[in-house]
Amino acid sequence: MAKADAWGAPGGMVFARRETRGDGLAGNTRLIAEPAYKRLLAAEPLLRRSIPALIVIFLLVIAALRVISLMNERDDVERDAKAILTLAAAQLASSLATTSDTLPGATQDLLETTSRQGAMGRSHVLVVTDSAFRITAVTPRSVPWQGHSLDGLVQGGQPLFMFGDRAGVMEVNIGGQDWYAAVSLSKDRKGAAAALVPQEAVFDTWRKTVSLNVTLFVLTAGVLIIILYAYFGQAARAQAADRIYVEAHQRIDMALVRGRCGLWDWDMVRGKMYWSRSMYDMLGYEPCEAMLSFGEVDEIIHPEDGDLFELANRIVAREIDHIDQVFRMRHADGQWVWMRARAQVMDPEAPEIQLIGIAVDVTEQRHLALRSEAADLRLRTAIENINESFVLWDSAQNLIMCNSKYQQDNGLSDRDVMPGVTRASLEERMLAFASERRLANTNGPQGGATFERQLSDGRWLQVNELRTRDGGIVSVGSDITQIKLHQEKLVDSERRLMATIHDLSLARRAEEERARELVDLNRKYMKETERAEAANRAKSEFLANMSHELRTPLNAIIGFSELMEQGLFGPLGSERYEEYATDINSSGKYLLGVINDILDMSKIEAGQFSLDQEQIDLGPLISETVRVVSLQAAQKAITVETRIADALTLFADRRAIKQIVINLLSNAVKFTGQGGHISVRARNTSGALVLTIEDNGCGIPKEALGKLGRPFEQVQNQFSKNHAGSGLGLAISRSLAELQGGALKIRSTESVGTIVSVRIPVKKAPTAVKAAA
Repeated sequence: MAKADAWGAPGGMVFARRETRGDGLAGNTRLIAEPAYKRLLAAEPLLRRSIPALIVIFLLVIAALRVISLMNERDDVERDAKAILTLAAAQLASSLATTSDTLPGATQDLLETTSRQGAMGRSHVLVVTDSAFRITAVTPRSVPWQGHSLDGLVQGGQPLFMFGDRAGVMEVNIGGQDWYAAVSLSKDRKGAAAALVPQEAVFDTWRKTVSLNVTLFVLTAGVLIIILYAYFGQAARAQAADRIYVEAHQRIDMALVRGRCGLWDWDMVRGKMYWSRSMYDMLGYEPCEAMLSFGEVDEIIHPEDGDLFELANRIVAREIDHIDQVFRMRHADGQWVWMRARAQVMDPEAPEIQLIGIAVDVTEQRHLALRSEAADLRLRTAIENINESFVLWDSAQNLIMCNSKYQQDNGLSDRDVMPGVTRASLEERMLAFASERRLANTNGPQGGATFERQLSDGRWLQVNELRTRDGGIVSVGSDITQIKLHQEKLVDSERRLMATIHDLSLARRAEEERARELVDLNRKYMKETERAEAANRAKSEFLANMSHELRTPLNAIIGFSELMEQGLFGPLGSERYEEYATDINSSGKYLLGVINDILDMSKIEAGQFSLDQEQIDLGPLISETVRVVSLQAAQKAITVETRIADALTLFADRRAIKQIVINLLSNAVKFTGQGGHISVRARNTSGALVLTIEDNGCGIPKEALGKLGRPFEQVQNQFSKNHAGSGLGLAISRSLAELQGGALKIRSTESVGTIVSVRIPVKKAPTAVKAAA
């Protein structure tokens, strides 16, 4: 037995055919998708592939035919134009030979008569010449030619003037434009007649025809290309629609399988039923494409759940037009599967009744319902046996259920607590409470309500009311009589406990404070330890660097003094000994300066340096210090420029300020090359004195600026390594400035110069300040 059904997608783009062969569950069913584009294109594949070529060939043939036709037409136009020119020239020459009137007016009339008789247009030109081919008469279009030599105007037409009619019509050039020309000589060669016409005028109509034909060809080709594009576009859309259909069909099959449901088609007239593949999968049978009979399907339906034949008779009798029924069907492994079948008659008015529906596996839902019934029974039993009163209201405040404890506490009978009774009417029948108090809920208004109620028999209940998800209310009442009796003891215990907690909190806060103090002390200790280690390393490095600075002058002092003691160069008093004495004096002073720097820095570090502040006139002080270093600057031809504001005073330690300026100026002179320049500026700015010393010396590397001015640290580079010194000048200056509440800043660029700025507040301070460590 075979059956075929067809469905059409919107627009008729995709078709599907279901073929069934054989009978029983072991048959074979397949769903064959037949896209319209495949039936259209696969039927004539060669024609489909040849359509573009045929269209191109058709267009080429049309174009070739039109080109040949237009070229023939051009030849005809050219031939007619030449014939008209030949006849006109011959007729004009003949008319000139027969007429005896030689007046110019007569010749002009003859030209107009010939032009009319020869069917010439306005573009044609008729010319009459004498024996020297000088123009004697011409049509009005070419009046400017009058009196000119025709053979001079016409280029490339010499055969015309030599042979006349025998030369025929020739292509000539007049004024840069192509013309057709014909010349007829009189028999005595005393005159000539010529007919001319521009080629542009001859082919003007032909060109319009060509333009029209090209336009029509382009339009025709465009229309054919659009049709071809639409054809292939429609085929592509059909293919896309078919792909969408196939994908949708696959998704539907996947959804049916995953959703444990299947489609079925019941042909009531033939008594056959079609199942989708998912129906077989749900029941564990091998999928088949055969149409199943009523008997085959009825055999696997549980006999207690309905009769398929009776249902079919009711449908055929038009008693019902749809099915919605739950029944059991036998699985392939022998188990029963609960199915819910829904179907609808496709067309109740059709003579052949056919139902299409869906069957859903509801086994799990059925078992869940049974389990829910058992769970509900167990829940009701548990609620009945609990010690608390329990009542459940729906969203309309109607009673759903309550237990016997609720009835006892409120004095209600079984007739009073029938399901569906309103809460208001039930509360009217309840015993009155001795007292009732609503307690605060920590969860807010959405957390429900809590009440404390004292019943008429003296017992206390705590009732908690909570809202359910469907808007109902569940109320649970717990007996708290014993709790109320011990409440005072609990309150007292709680008070003592709170006091203990308070004491513990105070102790904990104190402990936390001590812990934070220990952490701070440990952090400060670690920081001071790091500083001490860094200072120790710096001092060690400084002493290592100072070994050379100390030994060199000491060696000079000892060596020169030994020479003087031994008298190697004669008795004391000679010039050589005077030079040695000078060297001993300079070395001793240098050594004294180094030791003084070290001692000053040590005193500052140890906090033993005291300041004696007084009112200082800064101008004379700086001038004095400049005179101190002027000798050193003069030896290197260094110019020292000072720019100090008038009446500039400062309340500070005179010795400290002088030492700062001397140290900075000495460094500037030391590290400035021959012929350099040093600038000293001082001014009051924002309540502070700013002293700036700028030089154009060797400068300081950028990476060395960070540690420059630290105690017992020296910076050496290729410019400064040859300059002797303790390296403490900047450190002492910085420390002296900071002791007076100021600061020292350095800006330097290597090989460009250095700028050192000292800022000291002018605010009056105590007369004596002890430096801090």
